[in-house]
Amino acid sequence: MAQGSNYNLDQKFDFTASVKKVIFILGGIGALLLVFGIIMAATGGHGHGEETGHGFHWTQRLYANLWINNVYFTGIAIIGVFFFAIQYAAQAGWSTALLRVMLSLGYWLPIAAVLMLVTFFIANHDLFHWTHSYVFDKAGDHYDRIIDGKGSFFYWPMEKGTFPIFYIVRMVLFFGFWVFFFNKLRTLSNEEDLHGGTTYWHTIRKWSAIFLIFFAVSSSISAWDWVMSIDTHWFSTLFGWYVFASWFVAGLSVITLITIFLKEQGYLEMVNQNHIHDLGKFVFAFSIFWTYIWFSQFLLIYYANIPEESVYFIERLSSDVYGSYIFVNLILNFALPFLVLMTRDAKRHNIFLKVVCTLIIVGHWVDFFLMVQPGTLGHNGGVGLMEVGMLLVYGAAFAFVALSNLAKHNLIPKNHPMLEESYHHHI
Repeated sequence: MAQGSNYNLDQKFDFTASVKKVIFILGGIGALLLVFGIIMAATGGHGHGEETGHGFHWTQRLYANLWINNVYFTGIAIIGVFFFAIQYAAQAGWSTALLRVMLSLGYWLPIAAVLMLVTFFIANHDLFHWTHSYVFDKAGDHYDRIIDGKGSFFYWPMEKGTFPIFYIVRMVLFFGFWVFFFNKLRTLSNEEDLHGGTTYWHTIRKWSAIFLIFFAVSSSISAWDWVMSIDTHWFSTLFGWYVFASWFVAGLSVITLITIFLKEQGYLEMVNQNHIHDLGKFVFAFSIFWTYIWFSQFLLIYYANIPEESVYFIERLSSDVYGSYIFVNLILNFALPFLVLMTRDAKRHNIFLKVVCTLIIVGHWVDFFLMVQPGTLGHNGGVGLMEVGMLLVYGAAFAFVALSNLAKHNLIPKNHPMLEESYHHHI
């Protein structure tokens, strides 16, 4: 590779003290806001949307926030692995220099697995109405025929209302296989650096294809389990796609921000404005894809006006707490990226991309906030200190895990057979 000799292919990211300091400061600010938010909620302080209701306890809001961020950052982590696998399945060469950035997001998956399981075991009754045994008691006053009909999906083969073994097994299997595939792809990619040849590329491509098939199924079912089942009476056949689209745009934005950060720090010399442009096109295109899914789901349900379906949107649109956030969601996740990234130059301009991608990450957190809080907290929800603090804590922790592991190996897969194509990438 004659062109490759111009670059340091053994370059590693130096996770400096100054970068760690910024992350710790953001995490510290988030922790302080979170503590203040908890104190306000526990002492009856009324921040924005923090009014107390009958039977409401502040821990419910804490659990809802944990669940929002667990699901959201789990999605960003698995999207890193998904996008990595897509490059191999599609035999893409342009993205070779960015593969390690994509894969770095997956290091959060083992942590996400523990956080999800622990949160569910601690907070399941405060998050999911179907976990209460009384809804399955046909002789009781609170028997729910609809939830009873769906009970086997959560509890099989055990009795409904006891231990949701089928639900837990699915969660463990999904995380177990996601972590397995991530470790497999990561190990093969690192071994390729040591031994070279095309064998590793073919092997990674095979494992990527297997992972993508499993991900296609598991991502949809996990969306039903972790998010849609919060509103147990409601369902949408588009919901798996909707959650995937939200995860994908957020994950692409994180990959773009890390790439620009590394480039500005003097790394990834072979990454040029054409690579940045392609990342910008992905963010632009899948922001529109997310909007298409959002509008398709909303229009078909709202226009049909079937009560058991339209209630999901009505309780959000008509709410004093959540109504305005629907418009924030659409502005940050569609209007902003559509208008700002429409031109070719904007997709090649780091400042535009950094601003838009940061706002998209916030915007899709709002999207998951709207999926989770109305069904768990009702009118006791909202965005306050607790929500902002929790997001900053999770974001800082995610950044630390991704960057610290990115620093342990070469930034560039130096023996990738398509590396030359990435050097000469031009659009």
